[in-house]
Amino acid sequence: MPASDAQAFAAQISGDVLAPGDAPYEEARRVWNATVDRRPALIVRCLSVRDVQAAVRFAAAHRMLLSVRGGGHHIAGHAVADGGLMVDLSGLREVHVDPATRMARVGAGALLGDFDRAAQMHGLATPLGINSTTGVAGLALGGGFGWLTRRHGMTADNLVGATVVTADGRERTVSAESEPDLFWALRGGGGNFGIVTSFEFRLHPVGPQVYAGLVVYPFSQATKVLRAWRDFCASAPEELSVWAVMRKAPPLPFLPASAHGSEVVIFPLVHCGATDAGERAAAPVLAFGEPIGAALGPQPYSAFQTAFDPLLAPGGRNYWKSNNFSRLDDAALDLLVDAAGQLPGPECEIFVAQLGGAMSRVDAAATPFVGRDARFIMNVHGRWSDPRDDGRVRAWARRTFEAAAPHATGSGYVNFFTEDEAERVSASYGANYARLQALKQRYDPTNLFRMNLNITPRHMTQGAAVPWKASP
Repeated sequence: MPASDAQAFAAQISGDVLAPGDAPYEEARRVWNATVDRRPALIVRCLSVRDVQAAVRFAAAHRMLLSVRGGGHHIAGHAVADGGLMVDLSGLREVHVDPATRMARVGAGALLGDFDRAAQMHGLATPLGINSTTGVAGLALGGGFGWLTRRHGMTADNLVGATVVTADGRERTVSAESEPDLFWALRGGGGNFGIVTSFEFRLHPVGPQVYAGLVVYPFSQATKVLRAWRDFCASAPEELSVWAVMRKAPPLPFLPASAHGSEVVIFPLVHCGATDAGERAAAPVLAFGEPIGAALGPQPYSAFQTAFDPLLAPGGRNYWKSNNFSRLDDAALDLLVDAAGQLPGPECEIFVAQLGGAMSRVDAAATPFVGRDARFIMNVHGRWSDPRDDGRVRAWARRTFEAAAPHATGSGYVNFFTEDEAERVSASYGANYARLQALKQRYDPTNLFRMNLNITPRHMTQGAAVPWKASP
């Protein structure tokens, strides 16, 4: 494009417009996953809705590939594209909590830690993820789950309104009453329908103290304790979430030094009700086998939300593969144990999140997310630092995913999809995909917002039958 066009664009922006060679450019283009190394033509650091509108119009006029950065944490690195325009929302990080109405207005650049801290000042929270540096925007738009999901639903289930800039450059305020079709699409349809600049979430009384912590077993007991955990999950109260993690033990202070670096099974857990009830509910986790260490007790919810940050710090190389399960039979658990016995590096792990409860009672058509039958979500987390290990770690993750697939539901959690899993998108939206395509056709017919797990507009799908029609 002519340099004068870029200069005229920069003059419209209250934030910064960065190009290669500008001092902040190299840092601004980096995202959480170090395997993603892309160089946009321009980075616009937005400070207002008007900045976002100007960026959308500029990208459309110049036929530029547009990418959007919220927290920059997505595994596929869709926040940045070679030669494109990167819309950086990290300046829109404000969080306003109204304790009287139990509502929160959250900027699109806010991180989970920002939201948790603001809400916990009033003893409130909404279901979020488990890493405080994750962006709220990407999490919510893809569904979102964490420690509170069994009791209070998914992140998207608690979204009650949003402001969004669509492909025509318009700012729209959406909710169940205002543009309900677009509001429906935003609660799990990803970044396909526009750039959300702020979210409004429902809050719930949580904490500030919760009963939480870790129970660690030696890997030699993996089969026994995982089967005990699975059976326990069937009747666990919804206030309690217990996940299973197989990895090499970090140097946790409550573990004997001899266990550091050895394969272990870890059960992290959170009970979001009264702490004395949490202690009683979690007691069976200590009896799955003979633990080598445990650290359980009342602690601030916002603090436990940061507990896994050191294991998920920015700058590592990451590759994930994920399956949803409605049940975990013995054969499925056995193959996960076998894969965990072949970890390709000290930072790699397999974790399985316990779900169900409140999220499973939402109708599959109520939001784009159809995996309401998932009682467990597995993530094969390949993480390493040396690029020479790329092929080896990716191969391990793919083998594990493929071995588990016959036991899985066939759908997936789109926030865990990597850059090479576009073919899984339609299956993971199931019967909702046709409706999403119709809405994509309505709000983004040129597919301007395609740096994502893309839902193509209806007209771009040759011969596709679309039984659902968006209301006018």
